[in-house]
Amino acid sequence: MLGGKHILLGVTGGIAAYKTAELVRAFVKAGSRVKVIMTRNGSRFVTPLVLETLSGEKVCGDTFDLTYERDITHVTLAEWADITIIAPATANIMAKIAWGIADDLLSTTVIALKSPLLICPSMNTDMYKNPVVRRNMDQLKGLGYHLLEAKEGELACKTHGSGRLPPLEDIVEAAETVLTKKDLEGVNILVTAGPTQEPLDPVRYITNHSSGKMGYALALMAKRRGACVTLISGPVSIPVPAGVELVSVITAREMRDAVLSRLEGHQVIIKAAAVSDYRPAGFSQSKIKKGVKALTLELEPNPDIIAEVGRLKGHRILVGFAMETEHLLENARKKMAEKKMDIIVANDLSEPGAGFRHDTNAVRILDPEGGVESLPLMEKKEVADRILDRVVELLKRRKLG
Repeated sequence: MLGGKHILLGVTGGIAAYKTAELVRAFVKAGSRVKVIMTRNGSRFVTPLVLETLSGEKVCGDTFDLTYERDITHVTLAEWADITIIAPATANIMAKIAWGIADDLLSTTVIALKSPLLICPSMNTDMYKNPVVRRNMDQLKGLGYHLLEAKEGELACKTHGSGRLPPLEDIVEAAETVLTKKDLEGVNILVTAGPTQEPLDPVRYITNHSSGKMGYALALMAKRRGACVTLISGPVSIPVPAGVELVSVITAREMRDAVLSRLEGHQVIIKAAAVSDYRPAGFSQSKIKKGVKALTLELEPNPDIIAEVGRLKGHRILVGFAMETEHLLENARKKMAEKKMDIIVANDLSEPGAGFRHDTNAVRILDPEGGVESLPLMEKKEVADRILDRVVELLKRRKLG
């Protein structure tokens, strides 16, 4: 989403300004073109030369510099930007914007903006909690500006509390979200992700190689597109996307209960979890000691969650996955029909870069009418977006129908 975008970064006079060098690097790495406006106090914390070197663009600071592209600077920059981000945003700049004061290049440019503005506050915790500052922040949100709340932690003034600049990855993600078309706004989506673990004794369990990356990518991209997302996840080591409701489970039966109890109110169910098909028939309360003889385990089937959802789904859209090592399309079509799915996403474990634990995937998207869309190897976020494109199409078709 950030590839090819024009990002205008406003840097004001807070100690967190030193972090903007890495923020510029992150946006440039994502394929964006970055231009920086620095306030006079902002340039006291990080030099324009640093940001010019990293961005490859002139840093602007003078409202009356008419030599910038031979045009009026603030108008030119406002028209150029796809999104403007102020990080760090001081109490001073937020007050100016909230009350329409335009007395330097940054505040003047903001007044001329037609594109989105993302404000990332950073200041002393007592300043951040001041009712005047909070009123200004509420007013900015009421005016339609995007505001990313500061984080809690140790501050430069040796105190602990709210006021830290949000992590750079959160700022980048917020920019991605702001720039993403909201074609799933008002849609409630339930996503399952990750493996389940079926305990054998207090030490051991049966599981699979799922990392949860595909399900988490789906939750993230659905959230970016405006959906209200509930993520039911088995044990994984992936950060939960901001704005997504997480329900943590361990076993297949816990996942079943979590899914069925939340069907009401969700228009779309995406079952990306790799649920264990079997569990140990019994659980040993004490650790099973190693012996010299072979150990035989008795397994019993776990509930077929997606089959149950298929029977109960009504008008909901149900998306499932099929991971195969042979007869990919044949097995996927059979699974889709038996379990009443509207879309099934099939991938072949034998393909390099596809399947468990990879950041990439190569899939086929099948529908009940016999259509097959083959996607080449791509990032799982891109795969998720293509799957959600199909969900959007189905929602539109059912609304029109």
